[in-house]
Amino acid sequence: MSIRTTTRAVMGGRLRSATGLLTGFAATSAAHLGAILTESPVLRHATKPALMPLLAAHSVTAATAAAQEAPKLLAPALLLSAGGDVLLQLGNDPAFLAGMGSFAAAHVCYVTMFVQRGALTDRRRAAVVAVAYATAWAAMVGQLWPDLGGLRVPVAGYSLLLTSTAVTSAGLGWRTGLGGALFLLSDTLIATKLAKWRELPGHQFWIMATYILAQYLLSTGLLKALREEDSATGAAARPTGPATGWSARPVTA
Repeated sequence: MSIRTTTRAVMGGRLRSATGLLTGFAATSAAHLGAILTESPVLRHATKPALMPLLAAHSVTAATAAAQEAPKLLAPALLLSAGGDVLLQLGNDPAFLAGMGSFAAAHVCYVTMFVQRGALTDRRRAAVVAVAYATAWAAMVGQLWPDLGGLRVPVAGYSLLLTSTAVTSAGLGWRTGLGGALFLLSDTLIATKLAKWRELPGHQFWIMATYILAQYLLSTGLLKALREEDSATGAAARPTGPATGWSARPVTA
C-alpha cells in the first residue's frame, strides 16, 4: 500500500470519526431537549453533561481530519462549559456561582481565540458592534438589577464578559457572530429566571436550545475561520506561473 493510499485511509477514518461524534452530539442534544419538553429529569440530567464533551471531541477530530490543528483553547472552552453545565444542575447557590465561574473561564478562552484570529482587525466595525452590545448590556443589567438580590454583582460581571464574547465573535464571520448572540440570549433568559420575571412558554427549552446552537456555531465557526486562514496562507505561498497560470510548487533539493 502506497503512502498516499495509507494517508487517505487514515484521513477517511478520522472524517468518519468526526461525523460519528457530530451525530452523537446531535442525538444527545435532541434527547436532552426532548427530556425538557417531556419533563423527564433523569434523562435531562444524564444527557446534559455529555453535550459539550461530544462537541469538543468532534471539533478536535474534525480539525485533525482536515489536516489542521484545532485552536488550543477550543477544547478547554467547551470542557469548562461542560463543568458549568454540571455545576448548575446541582441547584444551590455555591454551585451556581462556581458554575458561573467555569463559564466565565470558557468565555475568556473564546475571547482570546477570537482576538488571536483577528476579530478586532477592522477597528471601525468592532467599535460599532461594541457600542451596540454595550448599550444592550447596560439596558439588560439596568432592568434586572433591582430583582437580582445578592447575585447582582456576579451576574453583572459575568454578563459583561459574555458580552465581550459576543462582540469579538462578530468579527470572525456570521457563524461565530450568531453563536455569540445566541449565547448572550440564552444566558439572558437564565438571568430573567433568577430575577423571577415571568417566564416564556417552554422557558428552559429555549435556554438550552439557544445554548446548544450557540456552542455549535462558535466551535464550527472557529474551525471554518481556521480553514480559510490556512487556505489563504497556502495560496499566498504558491506563486502563479507567468505563462500558464498554474500554481507553481517550489522544488527542493
